[in-house]
Amino acid sequence: MLQLRCPQLTAGEMEAEAEQLIDACPLHLLVNGRPDVARAVGAAGVHLPESGLPVAAARRVLGGPGMVGRSVHSLQGARRARDEGADYVVLGPIFATRTHPGEPELGLDVLAEAAAELEIAVLAIGGITRSRVPACLDAGAAGIAAVGLFEGRDP
Repeated sequence: MLQLRCPQLTAGEMEAEAEQLIDACPLHLLVNGRPDVARAVGAAGVHLPESGLPVAAARRVLGGPGMVGRSVHSLQGARRARDEGADYVVLGPIFATRTHPGEPELGLDVLAEAAAELEIAVLAIGGITRSRVPACLDAGAAGIAAVGLFEGRDP
């Protein structure tokens, strides 16, 4: 899956970018924080920030099938997202990360606890490098989400 996250873009600009990605990319597209744009382009779903729309509201805007996920920064946040009906959570930062400087890392133990307790997919984010992927998967993560994993390369 590929998540389009461009908070600086207008809805129209994001829609145009999403259309291009859907046409050019073999991956399923999630639109960050904009269920209206996700619906307009026929994306696979929407990814919500922890303080974003409630999951039920995002589903109403999507108007049909579509994945709804949420970023969370604690086990409690992951539980809330699950209870709201999220299909998955992205939990982090698992490790210290330059994208959220000063934010405390949760660590592999919290990741393992969330993965064992929740009935939905838990993805790890934050400080993920190629060498850390196996540890995240061994802790029970269903996958990883990464901003910089492919920097400088053609993913």
